[in-house]
Amino acid sequence: MTDRTLRRIAPTGAVTLDDVAREAGVSLATASRALNGSTRKVADSYRERVEAAAARLGYTANLSAQATARGTSAIIALLVADIADPYFGLIASGVARGADEAGLVVTVAITERDAEREVRLVRALRGQRPRGLILAASRTSSGPNPDLTRELDLLGAMGGQVVALGPGAGAVRSLILDNRSGAEALGRALVDRGYREAVVLAAEEGTATSDSRVDGFTAGFTGAGGTQPRVYRGGFTRDAGYEAMTRALEDGVGTGTVVVGISDVVAIGALTAIRAAGRTAGEDIALAGFDDIPTSRDVTPALTTVRVPLEEVGYQAFRAATDADWEPHPDDLRLEVLLRESTPPRA
Repeated sequence: MTDRTLRRIAPTGAVTLDDVAREAGVSLATASRALNGSTRKVADSYRERVEAAAARLGYTANLSAQATARGTSAIIALLVADIADPYFGLIASGVARGADEAGLVVTVAITERDAEREVRLVRALRGQRPRGLILAASRTSSGPNPDLTRELDLLGAMGGQVVALGPGAGAVRSLILDNRSGAEALGRALVDRGYREAVVLAAEEGTATSDSRVDGFTAGFTGAGGTQPRVYRGGFTRDAGYEAMTRALEDGVGTGTVVVGISDVVAIGALTAIRAAGRTAGEDIALAGFDDIPTSRDVTPALTTVRVPLEEVGYQAFRAATDADWEPHPDDLRLEVLLRESTPPRA
């Protein structure tokens, strides 16, 4: 940076786009198009000069001003239920990959599976005028929340594209994971391995993902010759899995029973409870989960599960939030049963 440039920007203390344009020797319009993601193409030589000048001057774009000018900002908003859950972390990773490719920024908000909190967060995020908003938090099976629907409609009217993991309405784009079919296939596969008694550790009734998995597993397991599973309800966390498994053990779990956690995290909590009770996972009590988070391969015994391509889910959700001509690709979201050491074959 030259002394002349330093003197020019010193009175305000903030570098402006006009400063960057003068430093790069281009027009203000060219500098704006180069740095603000304009659809009008800028020659590479000019763009490189502008970016180099912005770096030398320490220029930071005014996102609020950009949002006002465009109608939306360079932000993608992602709502998840629990950022500590690897399920949502992997989805966020896929969204972040798409945002990095497009030069956008991801804002993550945590709903804690609280419907009122979700509405408040969407209302607050509307103020950022996000380019898109992805609802990855757990849906309920009680129908749409009218307050949330109203907030989403307002965001859509401002130009933001809303994407839901699960059924959407109106202008909301949807990515549908076939949890029921994946769980049904797991039920059939476990009967094929010789299991006839099952315990399911589920979330509270009315949670759409959990209900779909419970219903699918029950249909597949009983349809293939297994007995009606016993269902214990809690939540999606490791502690919920531990507590539900403890209750099941107190009621009695016979050797050769298979325990199915509604997610891998729940199943891993159950694994700890099984060991705490002096039982052995695998040969004594079989265990399965759902999602195929990386930890499911590292525990002992390695966890039988249903693979959900979570990073691809996040990436496709990003594309749905940003691509005008987006179309769903269900084959990329196919679920797959993975049989591992936690459910050894039985005679």
